[in-house]
Amino acid sequence: MQSLTARFISTIDKHALLHSGDAVVVGLSGGPDSVCLLHLLHGVKEKFSLKLHAVYVNHNLRPAEVPREIAFCRELCERLGVTFEVKPIDVAGHQRASGGNRQQAARELRYHAFDEAAFGFQASKICLAHNADDQAETVFMHLVRGSGPQGLSGIPVRRGRIIRPLLEIERSAIEHYLNENGIGHMVDSSNLKTDYLRNRIRLLLIPELRKLNPNLTDTVTTTTTILQEEERYFDILVTKTLMKLISRKTGVRVELFLSPLEMMEKVLLRRVLRRVIQETRGIREIGFRHIEGIISLLRSGTAGDRLYLPQGIRVIREYALLVLTAEEPHILAEYELNPGGEVTLAGAGLVLQARFEQQPDDPGDGKTSVLLDADKLSFPLKVRPRRPGDFFYPSGFGRKKKLQDYFVDEKVPRDERDSVPLLLCEDAIVFVGGLRADERFSPGPDTKNFLRLVIVKGKF
Repeated sequence: MQSLTARFISTIDKHALLHSGDAVVVGLSGGPDSVCLLHLLHGVKEKFSLKLHAVYVNHNLRPAEVPREIAFCRELCERLGVTFEVKPIDVAGHQRASGGNRQQAARELRYHAFDEAAFGFQASKICLAHNADDQAETVFMHLVRGSGPQGLSGIPVRRGRIIRPLLEIERSAIEHYLNENGIGHMVDSSNLKTDYLRNRIRLLLIPELRKLNPNLTDTVTTTTTILQEEERYFDILVTKTLMKLISRKTGVRVELFLSPLEMMEKVLLRRVLRRVIQETRGIREIGFRHIEGIISLLRSGTAGDRLYLPQGIRVIREYALLVLTAEEPHILAEYELNPGGEVTLAGAGLVLQARFEQQPDDPGDGKTSVLLDADKLSFPLKVRPRRPGDFFYPSGFGRKKKLQDYFVDEKVPRDERDSVPLLLCEDAIVFVGGLRADERFSPGPDTKNFLRLVIVKGKF
């Protein structure tokens, strides 16, 4: 059987995790995994000409234990001749601000702290002590919560400059190495509690599963290796597919050709949509039901239909395109409009025009061109976006209607409602731009002076 050191080096070589001369930030908590990792890295320091820097992240959650852990880690690093630094983070404060759970907040801040340390030490690698048992726990966590192949492929052995050379080594082998070499370590009391899902899986579920399969960790490791290889293959396929699909792309908006999406097999379509969403706003996880909702929009929706996803992402089906955007909806400013003049609403891509007419032959379409009784109006007309409590008397409707209810009935998308221009005479709505005029200002048989309002769409 290979020694732990030989297995450690084998993982490094197989995945090309380290290169000669690397400066490495090592996550050191004082627990058995990170202590083992630091000792093993110190043992191969000369082989790879490494510069080692250990970082303890203080989560400020266990004030009774942290000082002893820091003292232990500092003494260990002094003995090994390794630079040591403590990085404090405010998990509770970040959790309150973000509204997430405590473990997620801790993870986000911890990785940010490692990034800061890597920048400070000019390190090319961040080395973390996740092991094969952590991998199994992660897979079961994703399975319990609901996840696709990407989640079930578990923790990658490397992602960017983050490397995990213990990921193929069991926790029992790590503990045996420490005991055999008389290497001490600290125990984090929070790992012994069943307050968190990971701990419940570690302490309650996995021991029961090992009764069914004593080689459970090896089995999960093999499965994740296969899934990760398949994910890499699909990543390449998705990249090639998107090169043919993208009509236009910015940092917050992607336009995809509709026809090939409608014909695409679901297994590839799901991955394509997930990638586009990730690139639109950097979201790492999006729910299965959201992806299925987009597919339903593709298969059975009509032009103008849309979906609203988390974090402000909108999916819009157009005639020839599927648009995924995180652009902030445009909100109109306020303007004045006099007869014979026009107003350009640049952000909304509209021009409003007003002119007097005598005995016009064209009544207009009632949406983009309307006729009003000029003698019922005072000028200038005001142009503004909607406000709470707005109402008007839609032409041909016969009674008062709340603007909000009218938008709902007309299926005006909620992200477009603030960009619909309202023209007002004093405080009364005269025209809901592009939709309908107000009946109170409609011309009658005795009307002598007419005002035509025209709304022109374009890109400005």
